[in-house]
Amino acid sequence: MAPNVVDGAAGAVGGEHRVRMPAVIPHGGGGAAAAGKAAAAATPAEKGLNRFVRFVVLMERVGNALGTLAFTWATVVLLGGYASDLGKDDPKDDGSHFDFWYATAIVFLEATRMFTRNNRLDYQLFFNTRGAFRPVGWNALIAILCFFDVFVILLKRDYMSNVGLLLMAIILAIGRFLSGLKLHICNPLRRATSLWSPLVAILLMAPPLPDSVSQYIYDDPYDHPVDTSTRWIVFTTLLVPVLLVTISRLRFARIIKLVDSTLGNKKVFWRRVIVNLCMIVALGMQVFMLRLDMDLSVIMIVQACALAVVSFGNFQIPAAVVRIVLSLLRLGPIGDNTKYDHNLVASLKIFYGMVLGQGMLYVLACALEFFSFIPRRYLVRCGGFRGQQGVESVNLYYAYAFEKCMQEGVLAPKKISFSTFAMDSVNSDSSKNQFYGIWMMHGFLQSEPTKTWLLSELTSSSKTMTRIIRMLDWKSQKDTTIRLYAAKVTTELAKDLCVATFPGTVQHVSAVFDVDSRRKRGNPLLDADDEQEEKQDHFLSTEDSQEEEHDELRDVAHDQEQIRDQHQGTDNQKGTQAISTQPVVINEENSCMLRCWRRISDFWSIPKEQPLTDHDFLPALAMSIIGNLAGCGQDNCVEIVKAADLIPKIIGFTSYKSDTTSDVVRQKVLLKSSLKVLQRLTRIDGEIGITLRYEISKHRFLLRNLTEILQDSMNSQEFRKLVAGIIRNIAVDGSIRQEIGRTQLTINMLMQAFLNTEGTKSTDADHLLEKVAGQALAMLTTESVQNCLVMLKEPEFIKKLKIMIHDDKLIYVAATLLCNLCQHARTELTESDLKELPHALRKVLERIKDIEGAELEILIGLSSQICKIIPEDFTRELHDIQIKRRFVNRLVDALNANTKTRAQPHCPGIRRVILEQVINMVECNYCYAAYADCFNEFKLAETLSTVEQTLSEAENYRFFLGDTGLMEYSTPISALVARAKELTAHD
Repeated sequence: MAPNVVDGAAGAVGGEHRVRMPAVIPHGGGGAAAAGKAAAAATPAEKGLNRFVRFVVLMERVGNALGTLAFTWATVVLLGGYASDLGKDDPKDDGSHFDFWYATAIVFLEATRMFTRNNRLDYQLFFNTRGAFRPVGWNALIAILCFFDVFVILLKRDYMSNVGLLLMAIILAIGRFLSGLKLHICNPLRRATSLWSPLVAILLMAPPLPDSVSQYIYDDPYDHPVDTSTRWIVFTTLLVPVLLVTISRLRFARIIKLVDSTLGNKKVFWRRVIVNLCMIVALGMQVFMLRLDMDLSVIMIVQACALAVVSFGNFQIPAAVVRIVLSLLRLGPIGDNTKYDHNLVASLKIFYGMVLGQGMLYVLACALEFFSFIPRRYLVRCGGFRGQQGVESVNLYYAYAFEKCMQEGVLAPKKISFSTFAMDSVNSDSSKNQFYGIWMMHGFLQSEPTKTWLLSELTSSSKTMTRIIRMLDWKSQKDTTIRLYAAKVTTELAKDLCVATFPGTVQHVSAVFDVDSRRKRGNPLLDADDEQEEKQDHFLSTEDSQEEEHDELRDVAHDQEQIRDQHQGTDNQKGTQAISTQPVVINEENSCMLRCWRRISDFWSIPKEQPLTDHDFLPALAMSIIGNLAGCGQDNCVEIVKAADLIPKIIGFTSYKSDTTSDVVRQKVLLKSSLKVLQRLTRIDGEIGITLRYEISKHRFLLRNLTEILQDSMNSQEFRKLVAGIIRNIAVDGSIRQEIGRTQLTINMLMQAFLNTEGTKSTDADHLLEKVAGQALAMLTTESVQNCLVMLKEPEFIKKLKIMIHDDKLIYVAATLLCNLCQHARTELTESDLKELPHALRKVLERIKDIEGAELEILIGLSSQICKIIPEDFTRELHDIQIKRRFVNRLVDALNANTKTRAQPHCPGIRRVILEQVINMVECNYCYAAYADCFNEFKLAETLSTVEQTLSEAENYRFFLGDTGLMEYSTPISALVARAKELTAHD
């Protein structure tokens, strides 16, 4: 048996993949879903965003510097040196005595900023430029309505004044800020605010409703003012739907099931629609009520105040306005103040000038930061980002770069890029950052430049590698997506990963298989009802808590889905408009407008997110990781063997069956993945390969599952090829060959695939299946009389093999099978079978003169067996003297050639089969007399003496996997050499 029978389909799973890290990472390439080329060299879009961030941060930091100088100047120079002068009253009453209080107020304001700058959360809440403006959104309608409700209540009670309006604005701003805090302790507060605020906003409309409007009738500009009953009807109409929406969001299992059955997946969408419509109608009702009492311009001012308050993300803009106003109020009168001396006036001007500059820089920085959406959206378009995840990743990177620049020197060189952001995000403690970090890493692996860079960076960052590997074992439902992308990233990392460097890697991968754990049917004599009841009770007890934990996550997911649908709808509408308006272009002006509109549409549209493929199942990814680890080194295979229950888990997917048609795709993917990794594992060489094949083949249901796959006509040719490859690999063990032989159905299915009984040879996949199935049959017939007899039950099998020998793609597989049949089942060959052998021999003799290595070993082995069975026909084929001489010369040359290079791992038995050929020819009365002169002419005796001196232990094995010999011959090669020398010594 020659080694190429096993090697022929070794590439079915795929060879080892090693990533070489170049010293210089090339520029270029595209990124599918991540930052593209930013890892190797930043794109122009990323550079533009980084420059924008640095410029905004520079203005804020200069403003901070001016504020610190003003604080020092005020405390040391003004309040420290001129405190008494600043407090003197001026007869002219020009307001100069307020300078002390102005300076004190500014000092306290600046002290607050300086005190909070060492605390990142406090600074972001109060004085950070990024986030100074908050997107108003639909939720702001609730805050504005609450503002109006309180305003109407105070107005009706005659409590409203400028101070009251200011206090309302402050209260609203504080509530708005508290609702935006991202602290764990505030999660219940945010949840309660989100749940009850719409209902509170509607209920606050009730107090002014009973107020009689008769006092306003005579001055009422309307002919028919609204009476109280109508107001209550409108109020009730608004209250009922908002109350129902609030109840539907309560975390009770029965309510959740009722809402799900009623609204389905669109429940979040309909909640938003109902609440927003009610808020708009309520605002309209309040505006109408206010128009009965005051002018419309006053109402517009109140609306503007409310809108401004809810749009402020922190106190940066109000504080900057306060600085500017206070400075401008005193910069002019200072020069006219006669009570101040010259130095005090100059000091005040310097102080107010610095405060004015600080405030203006803050306002400019906030205004510029407001337009950060332009470089961010440009980066989304040019960086290859897709979907809302791409937009969010750019937003997070913008915040990351802003914070990095604020923490370090603006002009100091620093490594700020999407690549560093991804790695820092993975190592963070935030689930959100971890998700986007691993998502971007997956995007980096989609293009070669960033893939090479990322792999090199991860190689030197054990912390990040450890975190990614540990993500595989995160079993919380909220971490499912993180776990999925971690598995996809680990699949690439596993191609060049030594698991000994990261202990527990295989165990973490093994845990991924538990995601697809299915409830097994048990024996009624072994299953206990109390165990089932305990499992059921545990499920019921945790259902409510799980629903409570993941309710917000589902809401967020639905929100993202709605946003994505809206963007996709917008894109489709824009595309339709572009198509429909294209024929309408008449002149150059319209054409320019159309091009501008298209550019704007392209700029604002978000590319659709790439959906997950059918192969993005966690167990399938886990099997890809195991396959890549196995191909990376022997040490990894040792860890795979040590992992408890790993191999049984993989084999379990070969019998994956589903009762629902919706899981057909999943079933096929998992089945294919398991077959591919099993073929890879059974192909491992060395001693560890023997151990792996033993661990796999000892599974009691493996052969049954593989046979069912071969028998199922619905399975593709690729599935059958993988099964045949697995059987071929494990059949190197003699006990497995005999066990397969006892299951004759397996051999019959392999023969059907090999002989192509279906008659389809239209694709390369069909030919490859025939070849791999033939390899499996060749392995099964090695040293197995029983299996050979099973195959001979196939009608005209020898004739079919003779035909296949004339097929260049199947000649060596068919020759090996024919050789094994002649060797182990010669007594069962019929007369018709023997008549087919000379036709096969003729083709074999033609090919022997042109081939080398393992192919030569196979064909000489077959010719030797034919010579032994039908020596007269063998002699007849070589009746011509020239053919005799060429054949003998070929044998002697092959012996000499392989004597010089010793036995090669890919063809260790080539000298053995040549010696067997010589022995069979000499022992045959028909042959030796005819070939004696040729043997002497080509000095066979001297060659045999040389062979005797260069014998190798490796020549006692049929083939090698690595340095391990498999299938040891029963007769040592030294005995064959002695027998050949003995026979050829007679002249």
